[in-house]
Amino acid sequence: MNLAPASNEWVLKPRVSRDPALRLFCFPHAGGGASLYNSWTDDLPPSIEVCPVQLPGRENLRQRAPYSQLWPLIDELLSVLREYLNLPFAFYGHSMGALVGFELTRRLRQLLLPQPSHLFVSSYCAPQLAQRTTTLHELPDAEFLLRVQELQGIPEAVLANAELIELFSPLLRADFALCESYTYSHAKPLECAISSFGGTDDKRISAEELAAWRVQTCSGFKMRLFPGNHFFLQSSKHLLLRVIRQELRATLRRSPRAG
Repeated sequence: MNLAPASNEWVLKPRVSRDPALRLFCFPHAGGGASLYNSWTDDLPPSIEVCPVQLPGRENLRQRAPYSQLWPLIDELLSVLREYLNLPFAFYGHSMGALVGFELTRRLRQLLLPQPSHLFVSSYCAPQLAQRTTTLHELPDAEFLLRVQELQGIPEAVLANAELIELFSPLLRADFALCESYTYSHAKPLECAISSFGGTDDKRISAEELAAWRVQTCSGFKMRLFPGNHFFLQSSKHLLLRVIRQELRATLRRSPRAG
């Protein structure tokens, strides 16, 4: 068996598989936590071990300050995840999580460490596109929350709770700062396949921005739109997981199991 520790503060396993064939590490959106992915085990087989990755500033790590810059977060993720990379694995990242998964993959390659067999990115524009000039994280609180709400950047469950909004705002601001301060650097395409996903009613990310992920891989690429807005992964969860399950099964058929 290739077993890693059952869990730690960063890698939370809603279901620990006895002998998994592949680990799926899931990175949350801006303001979101790892619990978003807890129910994914209901739609994925035991051979795929779902590993939601918690980031500082939320849920069980809420006492830690959230990162407002990407690269220190990537460095800490490298330290945390290294012991879990003894099996084939894939990354899924939603919105900000897509950027985290992408740059973490590039850093793993730079350090000659194991890389994911598949990278799933959803609701995030291809990183090589011109950087957005807006810096929402610098706006006053009321305007910041209004602009983010207009961009479908706050889940409806949070919007309905004033106390949650108050707790949510500093974390969301730090996460937006992380994304808005990011500068893309050119590098050769990744060796892993990439699937980019989006919502048909997303006001923030266009189909063209999702399709532009194609240049980031020299392997297979697929793009797919699902019914829903920026948070389609909740409204179209079962359809999304059916597609992910199919892709990962194909990945396992092509890749010999790590020994």
